[in-house]
Amino acid sequence: MIPIKRPAWWTVAQVVVAGLALAFIATLLWPELLRPEAPAVEIRQSASDTPLLGAGPYSYNAAVEKAAPAVVNINTAKVVTVRPHPFFDDPVFRQFFGRDADGLIGPRQQVERSLGSGVILSDQGYILTNHHVIRGADAIQVSLRDGRMAQAKVVGSDPETDLAVLKIELKKLPTITLGYSERMRVGDVVLAIGNPFGVGQTVTMGIVSATGRNRLGINTFENFIQTDAAINPGNSGGALVDAEGRLVGINTAIFSRSGGYQGIGFAIPVSMAQAVLEDILKHGRPLRGWLGIEAHEINPDIARALGLKSTDGVVITGIARNSPAHRAGLQPGDVIRAIDGKKIATGGDALVVISSRRPGSKLNLSVVRDGKETTIEVTAIERPARPADTG
Repeated sequence: MIPIKRPAWWTVAQVVVAGLALAFIATLLWPELLRPEAPAVEIRQSASDTPLLGAGPYSYNAAVEKAAPAVVNINTAKVVTVRPHPFFDDPVFRQFFGRDADGLIGPRQQVERSLGSGVILSDQGYILTNHHVIRGADAIQVSLRDGRMAQAKVVGSDPETDLAVLKIELKKLPTITLGYSERMRVGDVVLAIGNPFGVGQTVTMGIVSATGRNRLGINTFENFIQTDAAINPGNSGGALVDAEGRLVGINTAIFSRSGGYQGIGFAIPVSMAQAVLEDILKHGRPLRGWLGIEAHEINPDIARALGLKSTDGVVITGIARNSPAHRAGLQPGDVIRAIDGKKIATGGDALVVISSRRPGSKLNLSVVRDGKETTIEVTAIERPARPADTG
């Protein structure tokens, strides 16, 4: 057989084809060979496990131990008369039972019990709680965290702020330190301490969700701290404390469609609570100024009707007869822009400013009437018991 002599290019072609085949097989078996090499990633690990400046502690036990001994459980009892169903007053029913009818189905008395919380503010035994916790109670029992119990008497109560002051006669009482509610900021950590559902003293944690909440229709005077710390029935009258264990509010109400916690709770600022406490201890009741006006916010329609260039201030919609405002010459339709230099934007603003003045105080009202601005001086008198939310 004569060997076939192949040209040199044939040998080269065989080598190239073999190389390509090997490369193809390699990419199928090891696809990562086609990927570009990723650059090295440098991860920096902190050399210290110290919390960041401004971060919260790992535990709030110190704050709890400082405040919790002064937070008490309150149990009340009230005797109520229960009337029978109207069916039992039917003459036919009474004829059937005869003389025994009244004894069988007449009015009956039973005891209603409720629970809440309170805060000891003085080693003399003064306790601050909510008015609605002790309203109408015939007996009030206070239980301390150390196991002691005592009957409490009502020193005074203020339905318009939903606050009440109680007193117990015990020695060596723990007391809480007052904080500064006006310094609380949205996002600050707060702890709610109370007796939810009667299970015993409980602590929950949250933050300040908002400050200065008003026009909620809960109380006449509203300046609530809003929090998402869990507040449930039984927490009313308990303490809202800051991260240092200082009292900043009295837990009062929740917004709920179910009756339970839904992340929106309200506390009365300690500054307001302290003022009510001091008045009750000195005078037996809060002393607030009153002028006898009803005021409404000014919307664009009202501003046009009154010929005003802006919606600043409030318009007087009513004046109580023989009230200080009536005697000073104020009239419905007058626009109040400021009281003692403080700008007024809502009827609630006017109510708060006026009520913060003592009876006998003189207030200077910046008033617009017939397009002209003037100042009218009015002397406040003591606010009546239930003046229908007038200022």
